[in-house]
Amino acid sequence: MAKEKAEIQERVMLSKSEELKALLEEHRGERHIIAIQNFPDPDAISGAIAHQMISAEFGITTDIVYDGLISHQENLALVRLLDIDLTRYHTHMDLSVYKHSVFIDNQGTTTTLTSKLRDIGIKPLIIVDHHEKQAVIEAKFTDIRKINATATIYTEYIKDKLLNLDKSNPQHIKLATALMHGLRSETAGLIRAKEKDFLAAAFLSNYVEQSILSEILSVKRSRRVIDVIRAALENRMIRHNFSIAGIGFLRYEDRDAIPQTADFLLTEENIHTAVVYGIVGKDGEREVIIGSLRTSKVTLNPDTFLKNAFGKDWQGNYYGGGKYEAGGFEIPIGFLSGNFDEDFMKMKWKVYDSQVKRCIFEEIGVEKIDQVDE
Repeated sequence: MAKEKAEIQERVMLSKSEELKALLEEHRGERHIIAIQNFPDPDAISGAIAHQMISAEFGITTDIVYDGLISHQENLALVRLLDIDLTRYHTHMDLSVYKHSVFIDNQGTTTTLTSKLRDIGIKPLIIVDHHEKQAVIEAKFTDIRKINATATIYTEYIKDKLLNLDKSNPQHIKLATALMHGLRSETAGLIRAKEKDFLAAAFLSNYVEQSILSEILSVKRSRRVIDVIRAALENRMIRHNFSIAGIGFLRYEDRDAIPQTADFLLTEENIHTAVVYGIVGKDGEREVIIGSLRTSKVTLNPDTFLKNAFGKDWQGNYYGGGKYEAGGFEIPIGFLSGNFDEDFMKMKWKVYDSQVKRCIFEEIGVEKIDQVDE
């Protein structure tokens, strides 16, 4: 008992970098799965690459896996231009080959890999994230900070010598470029950056391939994203400086258009919060309502707002959550899933559209959906 207490006290005294180093050394030679969200963003992708390279220093083999789709134009450009090796989960994939799981830029709530890994007994070893604590999974090592980007956290690990970057190493240049993009994407191009983000960016700037980063950032919106933005503009309702838009049915492949549209609506004058949502379906799988919230109001906590608005499912898991200035929610359609005749689809959308609006309006204090601002 005394020995265990001493070990705990020793770990408390270690920095997060030292603690992670000790843990990776303890698991030297193993094979781990790095689970990122179903629709990976630059912060998740860059953090996962960093963890993969750091793990390799300890003889740990890792695979970066996602159970969804990469459809955002910048994310596709990031993966293509930097030749990043990501594995998309498929039903015949043997997850039992992994000794432990690692969750980067998520806590098991935005990836369906969580249940798949749990069902076969693969226990989480590491969680590194910058969102609000979700308490869905537990790991031996946890680094969840109220910080702008997971990329900032991994840059700190690198600065603490968990990985020695070398300008002559092409892989290190790719890593630094990816981390810089992840950091920029989470801080609106460093506009919302804090001291630690600036310090991380300054460090990475010594290794970044500027031409590749510029090419990633110059990618234009697809025509489909423009169509979704147009639909949101046509259907949005503005209440108390909130812009709320239901966009109807959306292809699974276009799911990333939802957060992009929320970002766009937030640029409207006198709007401090935008919420965009639609019903997303995939062949052979049930439909879900996917929604995204963006806010510039410093007193609005997206995590609290979405949890209060939509509540929990029957298992006690929240439908929504978030971080500073951004959040998302997913609500299964359930029994009414499926494409049927046009009248049925219209009725289904009307019911779910009204229910989502009702939840949001109740949370912001609007008594009726058809209430008009003075």
